[in-house]
Amino acid sequence: MANLHEQMQDDIEPLDLRFDADELEAQVYYLTEFIQDRVDAADADGAEIALSGGIDSTTMAYLAVEALGADNVHAITLPKAVNEDANMSDAERVAEALGVEYDVIEIDPIMDQVLELADAENQNKSEDRWEGRYVGNTSARVRMTVTYLIANRENRIVLGTGNRAELATGYVTKYGDGGVDCNPLGNLYKQQVRQVAAHLGVSEEVVQKTPTGGMVDYESDEEELGLDYDTLDAVLALSIDGNLPKSVVARLTDTTVEDVSHVETMHEKSEHKRTPPDVPEPLF
Repeated sequence: MANLHEQMQDDIEPLDLRFDADELEAQVYYLTEFIQDRVDAADADGAEIALSGGIDSTTMAYLAVEALGADNVHAITLPKAVNEDANMSDAERVAEALGVEYDVIEIDPIMDQVLELADAENQNKSEDRWEGRYVGNTSARVRMTVTYLIANRENRIVLGTGNRAELATGYVTKYGDGGVDCNPLGNLYKQQVRQVAAHLGVSEEVVQKTPTGGMVDYESDEEELGLDYDTLDAVLALSIDGNLPKSVVARLTDTTVEDVSHVETMHEKSEHKRTPPDVPEPLF
């Protein structure tokens, strides 16, 4: 575990949620079996992954290749204006390192058409049409649509890249990056995703890379979420999953009751993203 530890942070604060060596091996085996089972259950020819250049989609790609082999995995990168070129380059490097085929499809032209149609009826046009969460969400849904177009054509299932922290706080677009066939990383906290990535041989640069959503113009996910991921993981583990009182969570995580309340509020308000659309009880 020495090399892995060097590739991770020296000390994870305020709460270390990483697996021990045996647990890590078991987790990787379990996830690869899950991916294979999902592909078999769908009678599919493999898996499709939208690569962003970040740690989650990179980890997902490595797991998919481990489970299915490179020939049965296809990747797609879907850059737009707000993305940094370095992120898309990282995504392509991941695909090439794994030996998986991939496509690069720019979504700006698609978004331009969508926004022009919307602007035709919009009396309050913004000079910068890339601003606004609604545009970011639409971009995510365009990415989902293109990803499924390619996946359906190739008879592949779409593997999601959302981790436990993102799903628990609603840091996912409904019917966008949340629109997938399965979410293998959905039970892993962010630091556990990093640990699995390092174990699978993902470069230290990507493991330690600052996460960015790439939908709206924030410097990082953590800026948008309001907490760093290690603290968010800890609060989720103790408050949402552990059901401890706010004051206890704040003390154990060396944060504030207000921060704990912020996380709990994000969790409560995003419940609709984790459940199917409401259907009324049968009247008869």
